[in-house]
Amino acid sequence: MANKAESTMSTTTSESVSHSVLSWDQVSRLNEVLTAVVPVHGRGNFPTLEVRLKDIVQMVRTRLELRGIKVKDVRLNGSTASHVLVQDIGWSYKDLDIIFRVDLPLESGFQLVKDVVLGTLLDFLPEGVNKEKITPMTLKEVYVQKLVKVYTEQDRWSLISLSNNNGRNVELKFVDSIRRQFEFSVDSFQIVLDSLLSFYDFSPENPMSSHFHPTVVGESVYGDFGASLDHLMNKLIATKRPEEIRGGGLLKYCNLLVRAFRPTSEEEFKGLERYMCSRFFIDFPDIGEQQRKLEAYLQSHFVGEEKSKYDYLMILRRVVNESTVCLMGHERRQTLNLISLTAFRVLAEQNAIPDASSVTCYYQPAPYVRDHNFSNYYVASCNQNIPTWLPCN
Repeated sequence: MANKAESTMSTTTSESVSHSVLSWDQVSRLNEVLTAVVPVHGRGNFPTLEVRLKDIVQMVRTRLELRGIKVKDVRLNGSTASHVLVQDIGWSYKDLDIIFRVDLPLESGFQLVKDVVLGTLLDFLPEGVNKEKITPMTLKEVYVQKLVKVYTEQDRWSLISLSNNNGRNVELKFVDSIRRQFEFSVDSFQIVLDSLLSFYDFSPENPMSSHFHPTVVGESVYGDFGASLDHLMNKLIATKRPEEIRGGGLLKYCNLLVRAFRPTSEEEFKGLERYMCSRFFIDFPDIGEQQRKLEAYLQSHFVGEEKSKYDYLMILRRVVNESTVCLMGHERRQTLNLISLTAFRVLAEQNAIPDASSVTCYYQPAPYVRDHNFSNYYVASCNQNIPTWLPCN
């Protein structure tokens, strides 16, 4: 247990500069995250599950080990880990990302992991529910928003995302190996939970305090904890090995920009923006794929922050417009039109445009716009106060 003198943040020297001991304030915020009740919403008439993160994590870990899957450690990842380290940095944390580092040498292990997680959900059903009639398939259809499995020579991991209508999904990720665990330094933090989980098991009657709490270690998989923390506190964007960043990195980069983060080097990131745009169009070459990816990103990352959507889309449009070098002219215009129409729809949904239903269209909508939600949201006549950026290609 850490005493008060040990509660200030300090970088460990015995391992590497990538690790650091959390302060008491950080451990306290971590405890709040792990013990808060998070609703997992069911579809249809199925009841909402009231889940505490520490409970589901402990139950899943115990049952995996009983089934013969070794769990090396359990970690908090993503924006929630950033919230624990630095409070009030300009965004509220979203998904509750938990990483189980496991040994999964065989692909069949992923099915066992899924069975364990779905079986654990049964324990969170309210009293009076007849659990015997609820199958794992039903649980998956009702409570799981996303199910991903990757099994290649270099990447072996799976993700089970439990639904939350407010955008705070419980995301359980089971990782044997993965080539890249971060996009930018500010999202590279992982907090090892094992000591705190053990504290819950062995000291349930003893509340934590600044004088009595477990020692909790954080890691920056970026490689330098101090530098990453400085980037987070000062809202700076930095990365390593940009060639490994996949297409979704462009959307994450623009999300940081809309939250007042700025590149550590403007000149360096001009080149990086071109690379991220190229990778985005490699991973999402079809305009329909681009629309689905963009809509899904907006839905999962801007819940409760709808007013930021328009600014985000304007930043995304600027970056794509200035940094796309790999597309034919008509393909580039298609993507820019998609972003513009999405932004226009966002304004209409926020009632920022008066009488959006009577908007006049001065050009034919592109053939890729199949979503009927776009039908009333084309370019308005010039006598209305409409943003001048909307293209009329």
